[in-house]
Amino acid sequence: MYRGKTVAVVIPAYNEEGLVGAVIDSIPAYVDRVYVVDDCSTDSTWKEINDRVEGVDEQRLTAKTDGGRLTSRVVPIRHETNQGVGAAIKTGYQRALTDGMDVTAVINGDGQMDPDILDRFIEPIVEGNAEYTKGNRLRSSELRSEMSTWRFTGNAILTFLTKISSGYWKMTDPQNGYTAISLEALEAIDLDSLYDRYGFLNDLLVSLNAHGYRVADIPMKAVYGDEESGIRYSSFVPGLSLLLFQDFLWRLKYKYFVTDFHPLVLFYVLGTLGTLLGVGYGIWGVVVDSSLIAGGLALLIVLFSTTLVLFAMVFDMQHNEHLEYKVSF
Repeated sequence: MYRGKTVAVVIPAYNEEGLVGAVIDSIPAYVDRVYVVDDCSTDSTWKEINDRVEGVDEQRLTAKTDGGRLTSRVVPIRHETNQGVGAAIKTGYQRALTDGMDVTAVINGDGQMDPDILDRFIEPIVEGNAEYTKGNRLRSSELRSEMSTWRFTGNAILTFLTKISSGYWKMTDPQNGYTAISLEALEAIDLDSLYDRYGFLNDLLVSLNAHGYRVADIPMKAVYGDEESGIRYSSFVPGLSLLLFQDFLWRLKYKYFVTDFHPLVLFYVLGTLGTLLGVGYGIWGVVVDSSLIAGGLALLIVLFSTTLVLFAMVFDMQHNEHLEYKVSF
């Protein structure tokens, strides 16, 4: 337990042979449950997980007596088919819900996340300042020093798109998988509806915002070893961009139309339609009609419409400002 709260850690793993065992060993002693989810690896990851569990000494393996029987601290789970990292995390989350864990963290099985700083992720939740915390490797050049230019560029693009989609405008590094979530938030969100693969983290942020939960960024250093990233940004960014656009529309509908009303929805709609109309009219005026007057009018329509969109973004920022808690370390 951590300050009177039960803590679980989900370790999603796919082909992490030679890495996942050390991650299991490094989980702090105050963690009550460790759900290691093998997403149908094709190497010896599953064997390594079970070997580690069997090799753990009795004091660490047995967390406590539960209902008159000894309960394993480390729980190995294996998917029969490969479902994606999001699905692996969801499987761990479901077990944490069943066990009623107050705080559930996620530490990937690739050894890139330092378990020694897990308390930084748990503390804002235990203190009642946030319901979800996530790592941030982009706060300073020192923290992201080991991140390649290609990774940083892809992450920066997705950060901007996720800000718009999720409503967490001060959040950065949405692809960071080092996270923690409260039991309250975990019970409220619809896990089954969330994306199963690498877009899971972005999808989850949108859902958290729609339900009004507070998020905190936790500064951490980017660490990379010899492992190969499963993300291919050339295909991942376009695919996730479509998901984020769909999430953006859903959030506007759910948060500003279904559960409440805010005029920023009208600003977004009118601004978008006006921009499309202005661009179309400008193309017609210049190409078909060859009229400078039509081109000038089209430019005015586009400028006015984009101003409406910017106003909508400002309103969205103001409406969600209280949902972002800033930590300092």
